[in-house]
Amino acid sequence: MKILVVDDTRTSLLVISQYVERLGATAIQADCGERAIEVFQAEKPDLVLLDIILPDLDGFAVAHRLRALEVNGGWTPIIFLSSLNRDEDIERGIAAGGDDYLSKPISEVVLGAKIRAMQRIIQMRTSLVVLARKLDSANQELKRLSAIDGLTGISNRRLFDDFIAREWRRARRAECSVALMMCDVDHFKRFNDTYGHQAGDDCLRQVASAIQSVMDRASDIVARYGGEEFVVVLPETSIGGALFVAEKIRHAVHALNIPHAESPQGRVTLSIGIANHVPVENENPEILISAADRALYQAKHDGRDRVCRCAPLLCH
Repeated sequence: MKILVVDDTRTSLLVISQYVERLGATAIQADCGERAIEVFQAEKPDLVLLDIILPDLDGFAVAHRLRALEVNGGWTPIIFLSSLNRDEDIERGIAAGGDDYLSKPISEVVLGAKIRAMQRIIQMRTSLVVLARKLDSANQELKRLSAIDGLTGISNRRLFDDFIAREWRRARRAECSVALMMCDVDHFKRFNDTYGHQAGDDCLRQVASAIQSVMDRASDIVARYGGEEFVVVLPETSIGGALFVAEKIRHAVHALNIPHAESPQGRVTLSIGIANHVPVENENPEILISAADRALYQAKHDGRDRVCRCAPLLCH
């Protein structure tokens, strides 16, 4: 334990430092306020024993400066040492940032008891800080996991709902378009019936990974919408840009070459419906989702394994 001892009287400085050393701590000395602040910054002591009457700054001003130097929730106990022992002096010392107050002449026994008490407080505070950090880390991980689809590892429906709501508001303010695509694994029920649910789960994981691999921008997200359906949000993207990305996704799933005996194509494929829109007042994201869903229905109706865009009245 390092203890900063601040006193302008040489004898007092030496005596108190000896008390500290006999307690098994390391004493670091400073004989004025400015020096105390320099040493505090350089040595980062565990505790400060601070005289109030100093030749430059008084102890109250030093305490204020030391407290201002503490960052990220840091805290160093400060015990004032002074011959000033009026109630007002003690109150002023605590208000300045002190944690305790000892009247001179200093008793070695009392000083030892005060330091041990502060050590216990430091240990308890450290334990609380560690616990708080663990809880914060656990909460962050829980938040992350709550936004991830447990099967595929991509974003889940909850994160998509939050994201599209935020992006819709941003696009409305910026008067820019949002593109959205609904992707559905063709004949997935037949795939499950033929190969089993474990193979079906593995198929969904591979498809999700293939879709994610196409995303080049950090602003785009891929989410599992439900069952064998996936959704992709492309902020600030034209219908032409969305068509380009959709075809890349469709070919990426083709490239997986997952056999599907019950599909006319003989392998797993995707049908994709896309829409884009520039939001205006009193509109909500449901109109974009519905438009992409209608385009998806059209893709399936037209034979699957294809990309269809929404009706022109919603596409700008």
